Amino acid sequence: MRARRGWLLAATALIVPGTCWAGPPFLTDDPEPTEVGHWEIYAPLFEAEGLGVDYEGSLGAEINYGAAKDVQVTVGLPVAFAHDEHGMHWGTGDVAVSVKYRFFHDEAAGISIAAFPGMTLPTASNGMGNGKVTGFLPVWAQKDAGPWSVFGGGGYAINPGSGNRNFWTGGIAVSRQVGKKLLIGLEADRQGADTVGGNGSTSLGMGLIWQLKAPFRLLASGGPTFEDGGGGAGFHMFAALGLDF
Repeated sequence: MRARRGWLLAATALIVPGTCWAGPPFLTDDPEPTEVGHWEIYAPLFEAEGLGVDYEGSLGAEINYGAAKDVQVTVGLPVAFAHDEHGMHWGTGDVAVSVKYRFFHDEAAGISIAAFPGMTLPTASNGMGNGKVTGFLPVWAQKDAGPWSVFGGGGYAINPGSGNRNFWTGGIAVSRQVGKKLLIGLEADRQGADTVGGNGSTSLGMGLIWQLKAPFRLLASGGPTFEDGGGGAGFHMFAALGLDF
């Protein structure tokens, strides 16, 4: 999995009525926290990335809670998988924990900024995790204008372990609310090399959110990933059922 997805499986997908959704299903995140006292749960949640027969991903759940004004607590509980020429391999994944704090919000201007530091715990089995505590220190910003939203940012990833290296990652997305039930968006996401001698990559994608009968919604995204240095294009994809209450 891309490090950003491994550490923060997703963030909030619901913003206050009248603005656009952001966060999941996009790789790029947003600064909007879950409302105080509310829950947002993504389960089942599926994500994968790879190239040809070599791909990896996770199945699981992500839980968001609005713990206080402008504060969201997120926990990701994945079951990880990887596929190669020898077949499919499964195991528990690394548990992800993060806290989003929106420190700037100008509703009249439609601008928000938040920090969303997170970490993973070495809970994985069968070689499906990093084996060490990892961290991600991002800042995300968003500008709303009617049915349109532009959001993005990025941060520094702490990636310990033999052969690994720390790196910067970030992205930008544009989304539009189409009627009351549908949001669509496009994004570009960039990740630096996470291993010694490795290559960075650029991912492009399209995402959508379809509001079902409350409190449910469907989220999906996908697109190509291009590794520096050439070679064939890989893929990334995401799908989840969202529940908020």
